Amino acid sequence: MDAAIGQSVLALHLAVIAFNLAGLVVIPLGAKLGWSLVRIRWLRLAHLASLAIVALQAVLGRACFLTIWQADLTGGREEPLIMRWVNGVIYWPLPIWAFTALYLAVFAYVVALWWIVSPRPSSGRR
Repeated sequence: MDAAIGQSVLALHLAVIAFNLAGLVVIPLGAKLGWSLVRIRWLRLAHLASLAIVALQAVLGRACFLTIWQADLTGGREEPLIMRWVNGVIYWPLPIWAFTALYLAVFAYVVALWWIVSPRPSSGRR
């Protein structure tokens, strides 16, 4: 049961990673192409917050809470092939300082995107 939940956490982790990476490309591309989607405030706040959490965890020298949760649930048991493959894509064998530098640079880029491609103000009540 825990292994199945661990696989679900891995799927959630993949979705978060895909959301974060997609935003890095879609926001500037969408601004250039005039897509209104890239100016939706709640979506941009979710993107900013998600990457802020990643950067904060890196600065604190902590692994992502989803990584910890997944590891606790799977307990090092033999993983299905697809899970091993996905883990190989997600978890790179680099020192923590490299991830910290990368995450801080990405977060700075996302903050800059907030100003370069500013979201629309939230609509007021009618």
